[in-house]
Amino acid sequence: MTGLLASGWRFDSNRHGTWAVAGVMVVLLFILPVLDDPLLLLQVRYYVSMIVLALSMAFIWGFGGIMCFGQSMFFGLGGYAYAISVGNIGESTAPFFLAMIIPAIFAAILGYFMFFGRLNDVYVAVITLAVTLALYYFINSTSGDEYSIGKARLMGFNGISSIRKFNWPGDPKALLSANHLFYFSMGLLIATYVGLKMLLGSTFGRVVVAVKENELRAELLGYDVRLYKLTVFVIGAAIAGLAGCLSINYKNFISPNAFHLSLAAQIIMWVLVGGVGTLLGPMIGCVVLLYVSFILGTGASGGGLNTYLIFGLIVMIFVLAIPQGIVPTLRDWREQGGRYRRAIAGAVLNLAEQLPAPGNVHVRAFGERLLGVLGPTAGDRTKG
Repeated sequence: MTGLLASGWRFDSNRHGTWAVAGVMVVLLFILPVLDDPLLLLQVRYYVSMIVLALSMAFIWGFGGIMCFGQSMFFGLGGYAYAISVGNIGESTAPFFLAMIIPAIFAAILGYFMFFGRLNDVYVAVITLAVTLALYYFINSTSGDEYSIGKARLMGFNGISSIRKFNWPGDPKALLSANHLFYFSMGLLIATYVGLKMLLGSTFGRVVVAVKENELRAELLGYDVRLYKLTVFVIGAAIAGLAGCLSINYKNFISPNAFHLSLAAQIIMWVLVGGVGTLLGPMIGCVVLLYVSFILGTGASGGGLNTYLIFGLIVMIFVLAIPQGIVPTLRDWREQGGRYRRAIAGAVLNLAEQLPAPGNVHVRAFGERLLGVLGPTAGDRTKG
């Protein structure tokens, strides 16, 4: 581990893949509005908010090693922070930042007692689950007139409706149009993804991964493991709060269901299906499972089967069939294909050596081309 941290190693060496993913999102950013389909843009904004939420869990769990059942808690806090503050201020600039600051502060307080109290992963999971449940039942019971913050009432289980959308900074009367909301949401998604990639490639990110792999070794090397885990926890909470803010601007409504355990469980499923330890995987897992959930619906199907049961079975079969997740499995298949190509290329080159000239020239060239797919030059491969 010492050599790992001291060297110039970067966690994600496949920078081409990183920029390829960001490039695809940029292409969608400019192409989708051209289609002139407001319903499509609205649906994409919903997926974008959930993908940002998936990224928060991917960072906390996949790279920080913190099993948190409270991402829906931070998601709900961000949403309620925006709804309450925009109802009082009448302008969205400050509420937008409060939607990230409030969950971050809450995570800092909660995380301080968990991580500096040296609680292990099981207790962290239980505590975040318990706090999420407490907030859910508390918000549910705030339907009375006395439960208000300034001009904004919490409304209990009825939820807060008719929430003001984003406006141009400093101009409360200039609300963003549907296209502008789409551009803003997609831009935030791209910034979140690229920002997390850059963070994980920095010295801080390398230490975070080292802490996840072996806390004791990282601590013996002089790193404050508690502080790094707390920082990861706070960053993940802020990103989840951003997702809650984007979700509100999609549906102009928020209720205690934002804290519900069903959402907390879905977030974990997104990461499991997509692949723990990646950022792209949870994004794909989120889109796939949300689409499956949309297809199945939310109630009993016409055939009398409960769609929640069907959804659970699909997820269970998926996780059992591909335990590593989508992205790590595809990566393994690619590496396995590379090993097969190297083996075939080696056999072809051996055959070329046994063939008489000039007939062996074409066979050797074919073998070198196979090796060239996997390396910088065929000559370098054959020399090795």
